[in-house]
Amino acid sequence: MNMNNIDTLSVNAIRVLSADAIQKANSGHPGLPLGCAPMAYELWTKHLKHNPANPDWANRDRFILSAGHGSALLYSLLHLFGYGLTKEDMVQFRQLGSLTPGHPEYRHTKGVEATTGPLGAGMAMAVGMAMAEAHLAAKFNKEGYPVVDHYTFALGGDGCMMEGISSEAFSMAGTLGLSKLIVIYDSNDISIEGNTNITFTEDVAKRMEAFGFQTLYVEDGTDLAAIGAAIEAAKADKERPSFITVKTQIGYGCPAKQGKASAHGEPLGVDNVAALRETLGWPYAESFYVPDEVYAHFNELATAKAADEAAWNVLFAEYCEKFPEMKKAWDDMFNLDIAAHLLDNEEFWAHEKKADATRNISGVALNRLKDIVPSLIGGSADLGPSNKTIMKDAGEFSKENYAGRNIHFGVRELAMAAIGNGMVLHGMRAYVATFFVFSDYVKPMARLSALMNIPTTYVLTHDSIGVGEDGPTHEPIEQLAMFRSMPNFRVFRPADAMETFAAWYCAITSKGTPTALVLTRQNIPALENSSKEALKGAYILEESTKETPDAILIATGSEVCLAVEAKKVLAEEGIDVRVVSMPCMELFEEQSAKYKESVLPNAVRKRVAVEALIDYGWGKYVGLDGAIVSMTGFGASAPANVLFEKFGFTTENVVATVKSIL
Repeated sequence: MNMNNIDTLSVNAIRVLSADAIQKANSGHPGLPLGCAPMAYELWTKHLKHNPANPDWANRDRFILSAGHGSALLYSLLHLFGYGLTKEDMVQFRQLGSLTPGHPEYRHTKGVEATTGPLGAGMAMAVGMAMAEAHLAAKFNKEGYPVVDHYTFALGGDGCMMEGISSEAFSMAGTLGLSKLIVIYDSNDISIEGNTNITFTEDVAKRMEAFGFQTLYVEDGTDLAAIGAAIEAAKADKERPSFITVKTQIGYGCPAKQGKASAHGEPLGVDNVAALRETLGWPYAESFYVPDEVYAHFNELATAKAADEAAWNVLFAEYCEKFPEMKKAWDDMFNLDIAAHLLDNEEFWAHEKKADATRNISGVALNRLKDIVPSLIGGSADLGPSNKTIMKDAGEFSKENYAGRNIHFGVRELAMAAIGNGMVLHGMRAYVATFFVFSDYVKPMARLSALMNIPTTYVLTHDSIGVGEDGPTHEPIEQLAMFRSMPNFRVFRPADAMETFAAWYCAITSKGTPTALVLTRQNIPALENSSKEALKGAYILEESTKETPDAILIATGSEVCLAVEAKKVLAEEGIDVRVVSMPCMELFEEQSAKYKESVLPNAVRKRVAVEALIDYGWGKYVGLDGAIVSMTGFGASAPANVLFEKFGFTTENVVATVKSIL
């Protein structure tokens, strides 16, 4: 082991702290921390630009532990470097309310750059962060003033490399030539079920080389000098992202577990922790004990790291003085409230009262926002012209032009969503887009958006059987219920232009909640009475003439006009109904009890919901006395108007359904 004494002590402190935390919790994953401690120590102490005194320093390097199950490794580093994690926090590993949860959680623990756990997700988010760095550098750097100049490091293992999301993301990273992205691969040939030769025998380095990465190899995962040399070689390549394979032994230092699958996901056991100490030559029997000289070493390192930021602060102050217009641009770029004034901006809300597809209107809104929100960046999974997500005159993000704001994600929905998250984590206002039916590929990363409390925007077009001739493979049915079931996630299905602008306003002003805009392919009529009340999630679109309506019609999206027409027919038959447009259930639930009662009074139990998707979730609004006009199976291939008639989305059927419950 090529280390001096303090290096040896420090690496072993990381190992023993991790093992003790996992043993105390009687739960966790010791294998990765024991094997990866040397590479993590080398990276964090000698190559990673970070300041424990200011974890949010703008020009810090980003480190993503994609193999989030190895969280004890990250917590040990954060503790030793003085990020605010105490010894007691380590003792409380995986306990309720602790700062050391089982997998790293963004906004929960200082120094954690992204929530990780689903393998490969951290790899893709790291690509997003590297893209954000490249974009910001292209926007802001001036000769002699590299105010944006930092690396993104991702550490993951065999599982991360097996997951398809990493291949999607790395294919894109190589295409874009993201030279500030450095991936460190903990290659130990072990997964939960045993040796990887049962599932994973490809030459990973050749795959990464094919993606366009520089590939480097470290034979001995305990050789700090070799690891450091590989990291410096990675930094030296200015044309390609780099991939460093580091051969390690899972569970290193524990004789009974080293190199075995049993080291992965269970505590070592009291006797094995004692054996670990003995094998490592760790003379301290007390759990969680770290000698003063190790703390002093890390404190000295942290002081040096703070000096890096101090030097950057001087550079940035000179930059702002020399380029005052760039200082304003910088402030605008990272101003989360820059769009707040839009509520009263009539130019933003202006629209013609004409039939149109909400995807088209969304494109108009997006292009108005691009000139207001400079951090707005995004694109589609090869569907930009169909999703209407291209910002005019904003340039295309590419290896030749990182300043471009239109991203071509290719047919990579899963990685696209994670990359969008990575860009938002880096301070951008990212949106991603695809057909709504393919949101099945997006959902796992949308869930991470919600978990991390970050406002990624999802533009999901072709929202129902209105897709028509492409048939059931392309007609979403259950996807709306899927997204509505997710905590901390808003789903907007607007019914016309006014509601579509409301949806974008909600998305672009959100600070901690992701938003999905679910939009039509087909034209739908403009609504006479739609309004900014859509921002409350639901509102009275057409009132009844009676103090207490005979019934209430509730609808979303393209079916709201059906409800309006049904109201007219019912009125001719002496039945007086209220029409409620409900573009966003989640926002409606955030309103006061008084407002919700004013829209959907408890006294009116005869209610009909109309939506051309599955009925799941509507029961809470229509109750036992109500009914739902919805899809009960998959769609079919035919012109949209034929399908709407076939599946009962007609004025006649809505009228008949209301009459059936009265």
